[in-house]
Amino acid sequence: MLYGILASASALLLTAVLAAVVRAPSLRFGFVERRRARPVPLLGGVALVGAVGAVAWAGERTGVAPLGEEGGRLLVAGAAVAGLGLVGDLWRLPFVVRAVGLVAAAAYVMPYEDLGVLGGVLGVVWVAFVVHGFKGLGRSDGVLGVIGVVTAFALSACAAAEVVDGLAALLSVLAAGLTGFLMQNWPPARIVLGECGALFVGFLLAGGAVRVYAYAAQHGVGVAVPFALTALVTADAVLVLVSRRLAGRELWRSGPDHLTHRLRRLGLTPVGVVVVLGVCAVASVAVGVAVHMLWMKASGVWWVVGAAVVVVVGLLRVPVYGVGGAARTMSRPRGPSTMPTGRVPDGLALKRRAY
Repeated sequence: MLYGILASASALLLTAVLAAVVRAPSLRFGFVERRRARPVPLLGGVALVGAVGAVAWAGERTGVAPLGEEGGRLLVAGAAVAGLGLVGDLWRLPFVVRAVGLVAAAAYVMPYEDLGVLGGVLGVVWVAFVVHGFKGLGRSDGVLGVIGVVTAFALSACAAAEVVDGLAALLSVLAAGLTGFLMQNWPPARIVLGECGALFVGFLLAGGAVRVYAYAAQHGVGVAVPFALTALVTADAVLVLVSRRLAGRELWRSGPDHLTHRLRRLGLTPVGVVVVLGVCAVASVAVGVAVHMLWMKASGVWWVVGAAVVVVVGLLRVPVYGVGGAARTMSRPRGPSTMPTGRVPDGLALKRRAY
């Protein structure tokens, strides 16, 4: 218990400090993206990965809180995925390369002994889908941080209930790290997670959900728990894919078409979007935890499914393509003429990011 408190406090403070430290060099070397007509430092994911990895390594090294096979494999694979994301933040990374790396990492952590070969393959596909969903939510200030904190705490409680202490410790450290990062990422954000941090957070949460499901399935819970724990992310991913399909756009082409962008179109402020989605995340994961703990029947998840369907269908009616200048907020500026003077070195061309 004492180590858990110390580890969480250390992760929170270390992430907050590292995020502040990497902000200056990120601005200095032009690693930024444009959000609401202002450049925001992009390397916050480096701070989060470094802080979570350092605290988890300290627990493993000292033997006070060993990660075990589950937590250790998940952290190693998550760091590898974060490395791919960092390449995408610094240079252009083709979608195929990122997808292949993500699938390989998911295959590495999949508990085939519990799920079987077919279940493992489906689990790999699901993890890749959910991770991209988390990545999409990272496009708005504070949203990924709040949803990540809520989901990580819920998964940590579920893992602790199954006596998977290493995984529970890793997820609680992640939740604390995200809380520290929110000090710099709350709207208006002073730094963002970028691809590096978004992929890291999404992978640890999706992989952790699969691990929790592998244990919970022994009690007849089924797929209800992982869905309820990631319902908001799943709804966003489905909303984006369906809307792009209906609009005749390429499925992986970036656009201001996520939940956050549609809520802004409805008149919510950036802080209002974070609060609304945070409340929805709490409600969804509460059902997932209740089902996992056998406090509620698995059929209770149908309420979450119904709510997700209503949200997707309702927000599909919000126009987002070709409206005003929204698309311009989704890219990194290509030259110094589009940036405020003195924030980024002159002559540095920045590329468009694909989400």
